[in-house]
Amino acid sequence: MVKKKVVITNPTGLHLRPAGLFCKTALDYECKVTFQCKGSEGNAKSVLSVLGACVKNGDELEIVCEGKDEVEALAAMAEIVESGLGE
Repeated sequence: MVKKKVVITNPTGLHLRPAGLFCKTALDYECKVTFQCKGSEGNAKSVLSVLGACVKNGDELEIVCEGKDEVEALAAMAEIVESGLGE
């Protein structure tokens, strides 16, 4: 298991478009990808789970990857968040 904390920098947080990009990135990997934010845990491969977390600008996410390609998945997930999720 590998994990990393990242901060949401895009002004609107994880609304539908960036949440979709976040999930699409997670779905590219076989490992289990979850995130923790504000005391709750969500499935990074589920748009509903990501949207339900109500992640806003400045919130800290801890991305957790567990499985065969966990290192690659974590690097990609952290990169997509740190790049602003396409915004």
